[in-house]
Amino acid sequence: MTDPTRDLLPIGLEDRLPAAARALTRARRAALDVMDAHGYDRVIPPLVEFERSLASRMQGGDSDSASRRMFRFVDPASLRTLALRSDMTVQVGRIAATSLAEAPRPLRLCYAGEVATITSDQLDPARQRLQLGAELIGSDSAAAAGEVVALAVEALKAAGAGAVSVDFTLPDLVDTLAARAMPLEASRIDAVRRELDGKDAGALRDAGGADYLPLLYAAGPFDEAIARLAQIDAGGALASRIDGLRQVAERLGNSARITLDPTERHGFEYQSWFGFTLYAEGVRGTLGRGGTYRLGGTGEAATGFTLYIDPLVDAMDQAPAADLLYLPPGHDPDIAARLRAIGWRTIAALDDGEDPARIGCTHLLEGDMPRAL
Repeated sequence: MTDPTRDLLPIGLEDRLPAAARALTRARRAALDVMDAHGYDRVIPPLVEFERSLASRMQGGDSDSASRRMFRFVDPASLRTLALRSDMTVQVGRIAATSLAEAPRPLRLCYAGEVATITSDQLDPARQRLQLGAELIGSDSAAAAGEVVALAVEALKAAGAGAVSVDFTLPDLVDTLAARAMPLEASRIDAVRRELDGKDAGALRDAGGADYLPLLYAAGPFDEAIARLAQIDAGGALASRIDGLRQVAERLGNSARITLDPTERHGFEYQSWFGFTLYAEGVRGTLGRGGTYRLGGTGEAATGFTLYIDPLVDAMDQAPAADLLYLPPGHDPDIAARLRAIGWRTIAALDDGEDPARIGCTHLLEGDMPRAL
């Protein structure tokens, strides 16, 4: 008896059939072409690395937490534990810190590849995703942030996104204010940060963060929100950050809708002064995040972004396959090669009895010219 479960895939994994695979490949290629055009050189890290190396560079060095997200197994050659990557950003950081340690800075790198995790996100059941991104290593200035955000928006649009929205945040906001402008006991900082992120005014007050309540209302469309944030920062503790945000927004211009939520922390636990989230009209959830940070292991300043474009491709109308040209028995291979060189896809006959239309062909080669079927 045939086992009905034999060909099932694990939860969170799926096949990409021709139309979806074609759309995802096109989107990936288009995004990478944008990064390449802006001088970002592609690197291709291995799918598997030693667990210790990967985990030590992830999540601020919290190797135990990082390891719990990765598939692990023992390498029969070295007898050391290997891990399947769950994030390519840390691999790019390793490359920058080792093989490219002597390369001139700022160093611009980009990447694309599959990543996998043991558990899925609550809002996204996928456990394998295509990750694309770019890292500008050696700078976390406002100019670097502006370049990276603009690049992320352009890459996302090239991949097929329509109207793009960018939400800015200041990940170190509480730490910066607590040091001088709005003093907090060290024991209260985490609680205040958490309640600000949760937008809970009552809990924020109970946590000793009454002075931070106005920050809950410094959110919304960028121009309005940044003005409110500037009014709150009468002491000037955030002046450099506010100026930096304005520079980044100016760099984007009208290429995206810009909002500001300065107290947002989810997904930005390890960014420094600047973070951003990317959305696209008609696509549910986030499509990417980025910001300024420090490379794990070296502490070198960097700015980058990560895109996960699978939801974007899933939301797009699948474009029909390109025209497919049937090459009959005895066709001239030089003519077929010339047609492929100018963009035709071809299928060569295997026998005389084939029906070109049945196998998906749209045209038939007659002599040296295609004819529509």
